[in-house]
Amino acid sequence: MPTIRREVAVIGGGLAGTSAAIGLAKAGFDTVLIAPPAPVDKRSTALIGSSLDFLAGCGLLDEIEKAGEPLRVMRIVDDTMRLFRAPNVEFHASEIDRDAFGINILNADLMSILREAADRLADRLTILPSPLASIETGEDHAVLTLASGEVIRASLAVGADGRKSRVREAAGIAMRSWSYPQSAIVLNFRHQRDHDGVSTEFHTRTGPFTQVPLPGRRSSLVWVERPETAELILAARPEALSRMVEERMHSILGAVEVEEDVQSFPLSGATATRFGAERSVLVGEAAHVFPPIGAQGLNLGLRDVAELVEVAGRHRDDLGGVAMIAAYEKARGADVATRTAAVDLLNRSLLSGLLPVQVLRTLGVGLLSHLPVLRRSLMREGVEPGSSMRVRLPFGPRGPRRASI
Repeated sequence: MPTIRREVAVIGGGLAGTSAAIGLAKAGFDTVLIAPPAPVDKRSTALIGSSLDFLAGCGLLDEIEKAGEPLRVMRIVDDTMRLFRAPNVEFHASEIDRDAFGINILNADLMSILREAADRLADRLTILPSPLASIETGEDHAVLTLASGEVIRASLAVGADGRKSRVREAAGIAMRSWSYPQSAIVLNFRHQRDHDGVSTEFHTRTGPFTQVPLPGRRSSLVWVERPETAELILAARPEALSRMVEERMHSILGAVEVEEDVQSFPLSGATATRFGAERSVLVGEAAHVFPPIGAQGLNLGLRDVAELVEVAGRHRDDLGGVAMIAAYEKARGADVATRTAAVDLLNRSLLSGLLPVQVLRTLGVGLLSHLPVLRRSLMREGVEPGSSMRVRLPFGPRGPRRASI
């Protein structure tokens, strides 16, 4: 079987991997995407700010806007029932001159949009459904052998193959991992009242309980609980589960009807000790794993992809070389580290029974509620990472930028 020669090989056909293949192909790189069939993912993702900027640059924003629901307001409610409770706080996108913070979309719908976009790039993007069997890297190239026997030779291998990444393992990159005494229940539900583009995050003693709007009178939910409680919830009849969700939401959306395919999984986190090695880089969950808190998981992966496309464009003369790998690692290190610390701190602060921790958390949320300057700064940082470190001009675009790749 002849060797397939490409500039870039992306391993992993999930949302991050497919996005990476599209971005690199649109940037002019001959790309192959190794994408074994995956089960349908009925979860949703809140695409925030810079993630939408990247997807807009790929020409996909109009389709995403049609399939998803804008997030116009984000509300935090302290539902811990503790002695020191923080005031409710609302973040309005209009405060930072945006129509919306982002768009919540079902993962299955986003994947359909991405695969159709990938198919339109057939002149520069080849999709192979066979899984990766082995990968070897050398000074000048990477050689990938698929289970089908096909062999690919590429200047750069992009590991987007998840938390059990074969690319990361072959590169000898270690993963620092940790777990939480919690499980996440993920589901979609219908409700009686309009959500008006408002996402509400209830902070409870066991973790966040977060409703995010979907088109129509539907929402997605991430419900963090103790593992033993999560098992009981999963075993509940649909009618009982619907009542539980409504009660937890204090009936702000009226009666609730939970849809099928309720899922649960243990909460954990992980970060790779490096984001690149000889002729290979990591993106998405191959590089970092986040609990479903604060909409960081895929958004961080898409920022990996955006940086990778930009760095690759600056190193076309030695794609996958030492300088390019170093530039990519430098570009991603601070963002991943700060987001990891922020999500971990938020989650652990909710679990802590220590009074000083509760007081500090209450004071922090209170400041956000009463200091508009601080609140707007936090919102800008959430939508556009690094913006708080730059001087902002009193003008600029509203909503996601539509730059072209």
